[in-house]
Formats: sequence, C-alpha cells, structure tokens
Amino acid sequence: MRIPPKLQPQFLLNNLTNMFSATPFQLSCLMLLLSLSISAHSDQNTLWSEHAIPAIPDTLNKQGKLDSATLQQLIEHGELLFDARFTTLDGAGRPMATQAIIPTKRKRAPRTEFSRTAGLDANACSSCHNVPVIGGAGDFSANVFVSEGFVQSDFDTTDPQFSNERNTNHLFGAGLIELLAREMSRDLQTSRIQALQQAKTSGEAIKQTLQSKGVSFGSLQAFPDGTIDTANVEGVDIDLVVRPFSHKGVMTSLRQFTVNALNHHHGIQAIERFGARWTDNADFDADGYENEMSEVQVSALVAWQASLPPPSTLKTDNKPWQAAARAGEQTFNDIGCAACHKPYLLLENLDFHDPGPLDAAGTLRNSEVNGRVYPLNLLTWASTLERDANGHYKIPLFGDLKRHVISDQQVAALGNELLSQRFVERNVFMTTELWGAASTAPYGHRGDMTTLSEVIDAHGGQARPSRDSWQSLSKEQRSNVIAFLKTLIIDPVKASAE
Repeated sequence: MRIPPKLQPQFLLNNLTNMFSATPFQLSCLMLLLSLSISAHSDQNTLWSEHAIPAIPDTLNKQGKLDSATLQQLIEHGELLFDARFTTLDGAGRPMATQAIIPTKRKRAPRTEFSRTAGLDANACSSCHNVPVIGGAGDFSANVFVSEGFVQSDFDTTDPQFSNERNTNHLFGAGLIELLAREMSRDLQTSRIQALQQAKTSGEAIKQTLQSKGVSFGSLQAFPDGTIDTANVEGVDIDLVVRPFSHKGVMTSLRQFTVNALNHHHGIQAIERFGARWTDNADFDADGYENEMSEVQVSALVAWQASLPPPSTLKTDNKPWQAAARAGEQTFNDIGCAACHKPYLLLENLDFHDPGPLDAAGTLRNSEVNGRVYPLNLLTWASTLERDANGHYKIPLFGDLKRHVISDQQVAALGNELLSQRFVERNVFMTTELWGAASTAPYGHRGDMTTLSEVIDAHGGQARPSRDSWQSLSKEQRSNVIAFLKTLIIDPVKASAE
C-alpha cells in the first residue's frame, strides 16, 4: 500500500494504538514508516511540528552525479516540497520584498501578507496546480495576477491596468517541453553562428532563415562586420533562446519558473537568487528567516516537475466517439489549426540535466554547481513515446513553442491585457500546448472560457483564418473537432502511478 507523504503522519497516529497486537513483520514495517516520516517531515523530528518544509536527506547533499536510487529520492523529496503548505516557520512571507523576478525591496511592508492580487496568494504549489491531480492546472479561482513588481508592488484591485490575470497551466510533460526548447534554441543559435561565419568569409550580407523542428522563426541578416539585423525574427527573443514556460513564453526553464514562483506566490526565497551572493543579505525579504530554499531543494522541485509523464490520448471504446474523433482530427488539420498546434515535435535526446544550459544569473547555472549535477533520464516512461525512422521521439504536445499575435480589433477576447511582460507585446502569446486540454478546463490565458468551442471562437490575429474556417464548418464538423480534442487527456491513474 502506498500512502501519500502528506497522509503518513495521520496514518501512523491512527495505527500506533494497534502496535502491541501487530505481528513482528507488521511492527517492523510500521516502525520503518514512522522513522521515514519523522525524518522527512520536520527538522525537529516531531510529527506535530508546524514546519512544512521537510528536512533534506543527507544522501541528497553529496557531490557528483546522482545514482538512480538517490535521484528517485530527489524526485520524491520534490513532491513533498511541491505539496508542502509553507508556514512562517519555513520563511513564508516577504514583508520587505516584492514579487519581482529581480530582487527588489518594498518601500513599506504590506498591510496584510496574503493578497490575491500581489501575493502571497497560495499556501502550496499544489494549491493551484491540482486539476485533475497534483501537478495539473488550476480553476479560475486559482488565477494569479502577474505584475513585474518593480513599481506597483502593492495593489488591491483586479483592474487590468495594474496586472495581467493568468490561469494556471498544467506541468505534465514539462521536462519534455524544456528539452525541446533547449534543442530548438541550439538550432537557432547555430544558424546565427553559421550566418556570421559566411558573412565574414564572403564579405557580403547573408540572409539566414531561422527554423527548427519544422517551426519557422523568421530570418536574420548577418553582416561582415559581425553585426546582425534581427528585425525579421519572429516568435522568439532576439537572443534566439526559446522560452517555453508561461502564457507569454518568458520563462527559460523549470528552474527559473520555480525560483520565481516560490518568491511570488509564497514568499519563499531561493538562495541562488535572493541569497547573500547577489543581495548581500541572507534574509533579503526581512521576514526573520535566512536562506529559505537551498539549491538542492530547488533541484528537487525541478526533478519532480520534469519527471511528470506527458498527457495521454484517451482510447475510448465508444464507437461513435472514435469515428467522430478521427474525423475531427482530420478537420483540425484541414482548417489550419495544426500549423501552430503541431501534433508533435521531434526530440533527439531524453537526458534532462539540471541546471540547464540556458539559464541566466539568479538561477543556478552549469558553471556554478561545483561538480554536482542532477541528471534526469526520462526513459522511465519513454516506452509510451513513438519514434520516427531516425529514432527521434515524437512529443505529442500539439504546440510549436512559438509566440504569435492572437487577437485583433474584431476578435479581441484574448487580447485583454494592458501590460506588456518582459518586452512581449500585449496581444502576443505562446501557443498553448493542447495535450491534456480535455482535463484542464477552463480555457484562455485568463481561464474565463468554459468550453473549447469558446476559446476557438476567440482566436484572432494570426489565428484568425483558422478561426474563420472553424466558424464556417457545419455543426457536425465542429462537434467532431471537439470530440477529437476531448481525447487529449491527463490520465489521473497513470499520473498517480508515475
């Protein structure tokens, strides 16, 4: 019997009274579970401690490459952290720090620590990521309000002039998403290097198309003097780093996403960004607790998120549904939806290493780990992935990891934000991956659309031709498309087993 970590203490307390009537084998099992639970749930070794962050097992503090058993322990520790309801004893709260990605001081402490607008806005990561299971998406009630926090660090209104309201994305398959982004960034940056070399050799300007995994990112022009014109680069930052996370596509890695979220939503500050190295202060947020989240703990959170299996395709026994889904998939392709919601992208390698190769200062980098690496081989469920003739993995994300203009003057429902984020225009969003869509309503970046039909109707901008084609379909054809999308699920049984 597998007992969820957060239920182990209660299970033990409920069974302690039966210890004297237990068999020797039952007694030894119960005592083993007791010792594991005590060591994992409190730095004071008590079941009733009000600390939520579990103590780090000594095995996770060693240097060098982690063996498979220790890696599994790291993943399990990450799940404990993801589901932990942080308390003030853990350092929850940031009275003198804002939610900004760059450590930024408040001018004054907030009137109340918890706020649905500027945060703190959640007790645990799983408070928002829980549909249909832990690690999943969030309901409208779990929406977050994204403000850079450099100037408007406190606001008590949901008016869009102060923040962008966002619904919670699911994390299943997130490790694969990051691996795809790393390979795409490598391809784009290699193209830039080649163009510069050709321009230098030829003495002439070179126009270089930018493409990776069948996705076009426009073009650049390289000149013999080493300068580059990036005016025609599309859907990616001009540094050619594909940032696959968040609705706007501004987060490079799960590690960056995790460090940001810990501070924004919980006031738990990671040492690698808010510690003394960068801020000259081990208690930057002035809440009385120093060094709140270590590099190892962040790595555990990353390992657990990256190990989440990809969403599935429902294998229904319902014959009419099967037929409708097959027809709907063909229509989905015919009207152009698959141009952005690509059924799959090819991935060359499943080895996930953390820290990754593209993170910037303030997030732990490869050069800073002093021999400690966190390799995560995703082969534990790789048998579920199809391969092409070259052995590359078909990752069925139904996305392209590219930003697009998604609204226009006539169809503006998805362009309701008033603030740009990290220099991404207000009407530009990352293509939402559709895998798991049937299990993660509501829809739209604000989570205010209750059906798939509604969010399709709301597509404007570059998606306007496909949306118009969708609206010209017969009722039966539209129903078939929905039947197809309703097969893209997160299987709670499979997710829990992993």
